[in-house]
Amino acid sequence: MPKIKAKILRWLLFLSAVLFVTGISLPMITITKLVLISHSFSIVSGAYELLNEGRVILFLVIALFSVVLPMMKIFVLYKILSAKTYTSLRAKRYLHLMHEYGRWAMLDVMVVAILIVTVKLGAIVTIQVHYGLYLFGASVLLIMVITNSVIRLTR
Repeated sequence: MPKIKAKILRWLLFLSAVLFVTGISLPMITITKLVLISHSFSIVSGAYELLNEGRVILFLVIALFSVVLPMMKIFVLYKILSAKTYTSLRAKRYLHLMHEYGRWAMLDVMVVAILIVTVKLGAIVTIQVHYGLYLFGASVLLIMVITNSVIRLTR
């Protein structure tokens, strides 16, 4: 039974990786200023703009927590699910590390960023949400479910 469950979880992890890459690449929001000027942003394009504008620290925060750490989490989950044994000390250490940093990664950063933009810009700007945000959110939720299942599998 654990082998079948691990295989299903690997396929779900693949699906979450596809959703994640698509979600960070597609536009998430469009900001329209005074009805005339519109800008659409994805996580990747937004981070690139921050780097071009010289906001290196903000670029690093967004890139680290919204791109690098989630990709590492997907990779580590895949390694655990591909291992011969799920109860090894190494697997448990990886799961513990993912649990510790996981609460700060991905969705939290996006929600905070959208809230800041929304509050800061007020009535002169409208914000339109696009599919990228939904795909990104779906990948985050799917990765959380997979992580929880992997934790139960390693017990």
